[in-house]
Amino acid sequence: MIPRGPDGDGMVVRGPVAFGHRRLKIIDLSEAAQQPMVDSDNGLTIVFNGAIYNYPELREELIGRGYRFFSHGDTEVILKAFKEWGTDCVKKLNGMFAFAIHERDTGRVTLARDRVGIKPLYFSKDAKRIRFCSSLPGLVAAGEVDTSLDPVALNYYMTFHSIVPPERTILNGIKKLPPATVAVIEPDGKMTQSSYWMLDYGMTAEQQSWTKNDWEDATLDVMRRAVKRRLVADVPVGVLLSGGLDSSLIVGLLAEHSTQQVETFSIGFETVGDEVGDEFKYSDIIVDRFQTKHHKLPIDSQQALPALKACIGQMSEPMVSHDNVGFYMLSQEVAKHVKVVQSGQGADEIFGGYHWYPPMIGSTDPLASYSKAFFDRDFADYRELMAEKWVQEDYARDFVKSHFAMPGAEAPIDKAMRLDALVMLVDDPVKRVDNNTMAASLEARVPFLDHEVVEFAARVPAELKIKNGGKYILQEAGRKVIPHEVIDRPKGYFPVPALKYLRGPFLDFAREAVLNDTARQRGLFQSTYVEKLLADPEKHITPLRGSKLWQLALLEQWLQTHGVG
Repeated sequence: MIPRGPDGDGMVVRGPVAFGHRRLKIIDLSEAAQQPMVDSDNGLTIVFNGAIYNYPELREELIGRGYRFFSHGDTEVILKAFKEWGTDCVKKLNGMFAFAIHERDTGRVTLARDRVGIKPLYFSKDAKRIRFCSSLPGLVAAGEVDTSLDPVALNYYMTFHSIVPPERTILNGIKKLPPATVAVIEPDGKMTQSSYWMLDYGMTAEQQSWTKNDWEDATLDVMRRAVKRRLVADVPVGVLLSGGLDSSLIVGLLAEHSTQQVETFSIGFETVGDEVGDEFKYSDIIVDRFQTKHHKLPIDSQQALPALKACIGQMSEPMVSHDNVGFYMLSQEVAKHVKVVQSGQGADEIFGGYHWYPPMIGSTDPLASYSKAFFDRDFADYRELMAEKWVQEDYARDFVKSHFAMPGAEAPIDKAMRLDALVMLVDDPVKRVDNNTMAASLEARVPFLDHEVVEFAARVPAELKIKNGGKYILQEAGRKVIPHEVIDRPKGYFPVPALKYLRGPFLDFAREAVLNDTARQRGLFQSTYVEKLLADPEKHITPLRGSKLWQLALLEQWLQTHGVG
């Protein structure tokens, strides 16, 4: 846990309740904001991970209601807000958070997680105790946890692009609190959960008459507020600049607000075949336009393999996306310069940037359309891959079917975008950013996932999102802020070609992971399937352009690294 909080540690034990905390100093650098924070007057103790961006306004409101403060940060604001409004306080918080509050007088403990799950909250529960943590390996290290594999989660991992929806994790004995959820634990151990936020799609009555220009202006307005909020810190705030629309727009909007030179960071790998490994030519355009203090970080694959092993070691759950190691290496470098960065995650999910959204328009079978585009394999392929004891039901398909059936998103494309915003985004891109930045003691802030931005984007008509290859309204709004060259460019992603086309030492690493004695004894995969992948790994690519061999290798390497399963 130390990398997540290298600046301080504390522990408070009261009877059957013990809280521990590692601190990364971002807001109120004084010892007055040390955690666990105890408010003796109100009988409350808190441990909190995250950042509340509207804490100054809430603090003023609470002072007006008679509260007195002994610190200047956001942690104490949560405590006082909890005293004033109870569990409804979460509805007033704008930010990313996972927290636990112990009430001295009732013995009750409350756990809460932010609306889109930017901050993680894992827990284990048995007849004797409930433990919670910001990382899954932290709970494993505490011992006495069932670390056997969950067959349902395995089906999700292998089918749903390594996404295991909450509450499940890959391990039977560890769960995760869903986003937008409050859990209340009574002194006798009884635990009840309730959700406090949901996303509805479709225009409001007022928006029915909006022009395209109205939508552009509203998009910029909500993004400006989100970017400005995320400047709240007592340390400098930088930006991860990929050279794409999303991060470039953040830099442009930040330059409007900030009186200081914006500090930006870009990473690139070498080219493999005809697949270019960096996007420096686009990030350079933004650097020149806004005169940022820029750090260009070229990485060669020889550095990537050792970093990959360290990256897997800090993953709270196995995550197959190629850019994990890129984010890990970028974060390690960025942390040498700043402690807080803004990042562009979430724009594709909420503003319609992915290739599987257009086919959803008018689809007569949304489940088939979505699974064909997004799933890494169908159930027949899953049966061929997995040893018989692990094959039960097509859980991933059933999950998507039930999510699509929920009210509040009637059009097929809205069903897909809601699923991605509330589930896929949380347990792939968002988790990836949190894990890899916090491993470097770096806090990442994601303005596209401000809940007001997410709610606004859900109201934008689908055709204004998916037109022109996706994120159309964001592109058109962006033209008012950033150069068109970074908008009218081929869509890129955070490329790590060596993990898509497994060759050389990366192929050796994957082969060792799936063929060593530990993997053979575990017996997850059918040997004929593994041999087929090893014989020609570049032939077996998923619909999302991932290596099927890498999926297997990453899972095995994660299990072996953490000594579980």
